[in-house]
Amino acid sequence: MTSIVIVGGQWGDEGKAKVIDLLSEKADVVLRYQGGCNAGHTVVTGDKTYKFHLIPSGILYPGKICIIGNGTVINPQVLSGEIENLQAKGIDTSNLCVSPQAHLTLPYHIALDELSEEFLQNSKIGTTKRGIGPTYVDKIGRTGIRIEDLYEKEDLESRLDIILPQKNVILKHYGKKTFEKQEVLEFCEKYAQKLKPYVKDVNEIIHNALKNGQNILFEGAQGTMLDIDHGTYPYVTSSNPISAGASTGSGVGFTNIGKVIGVFKAYVTRVGEGPFLTELKGSEGEKLQQTGMEFGTTTGRKRRCGWFDAVIAKYSSMVNGLTGIAITKIDVLDNFDEIKICIAYKDSRNGKIYENYPSSTHIHKYLEPVYDVMPGWKQDISGVREFAGLPENARKFILKIESLTGVPVEVVSVGAQRSQTIIRNLPI
Repeated sequence: MTSIVIVGGQWGDEGKAKVIDLLSEKADVVLRYQGGCNAGHTVVTGDKTYKFHLIPSGILYPGKICIIGNGTVINPQVLSGEIENLQAKGIDTSNLCVSPQAHLTLPYHIALDELSEEFLQNSKIGTTKRGIGPTYVDKIGRTGIRIEDLYEKEDLESRLDIILPQKNVILKHYGKKTFEKQEVLEFCEKYAQKLKPYVKDVNEIIHNALKNGQNILFEGAQGTMLDIDHGTYPYVTSSNPISAGASTGSGVGFTNIGKVIGVFKAYVTRVGEGPFLTELKGSEGEKLQQTGMEFGTTTGRKRRCGWFDAVIAKYSSMVNGLTGIAITKIDVLDNFDEIKICIAYKDSRNGKIYENYPSSTHIHKYLEPVYDVMPGWKQDISGVREFAGLPENARKFILKIESLTGVPVEVVSVGAQRSQTIIRNLPI
């Protein structure tokens, strides 16, 4: 049995979906363990492009059990729409399983998220306004509504009697639309029926798979640097994308997880606010953005772009306990004369060098990147399928990342298609 966790090593959008799609072929179970529809995964197969927000991308392989775990938060309208879109494209969704313990993102959560961004202009986080943060607030505050509550109408009504007045007080104070109990009930009842075929005892399914020695692939959303505990707080998401989140978001003990693969872009992108020391704001940043087609899957916003940050990569490798690395979109660097890797930070106030990531974001405004400059390879590598077939400078770039992180690079993606992948060691 091999259980593998796939995590984003940067600020999300690293191309995890392609790596997950690649490994799903040999997995028996694919499980999404955290986040909500603020995540966006894109998979290109043949002439078709699939965009996922909640459903594990393993659903594209017939017969795979795909689970949305208890650590996720589910907008039932979005999930229902995803299911219907996949069915319309001929994809079988009968093996999709939704944890009854997963919390629901309801219309008032979205309203509160929009309100927060609108009225906190001077300190906004840059959320996707999908209601994810307010949903997790209710979960931790023990006032959340879970999938299983949809099927207990009396209990659901009594819970709304407590929750809605609290939400409406805030919304009314800022002159926003408030919510009637009946409209929320009707919303819940509508999607309770649509989702009912997929709500199953996922704990039994998961642990039977473990007992039978099946391969389980754990899929995280966002990335390490957006982790609520270990990321660039407060410019983070509201859950734990790191590998440890796979255990709490699934109910699988960490002793049952064998490998952790970190996915890194060959450069770095970020959507939303927060520190980003290697960000390029001039022509080089624009070139990365345009060549890499760096637009958010969920929001369509332009992603901020910058050089590869090995300080972050080392930190991510440590926090996640990485056993392997997958490098994506290295082909985007094909036409650069020089390629930079940030190997340290320098404090402009006193010259102090940071080779390890400083967790306090308060000092980041004083830090500047220290770069190792490497020559580019200046040729198209999208057709290369063996590591030895890469240009020497591309191989040196990859081996430099290995050296700086102390973690082997096992997969290299040279294009969006499944076939455009170099496998040095398939971890499953």
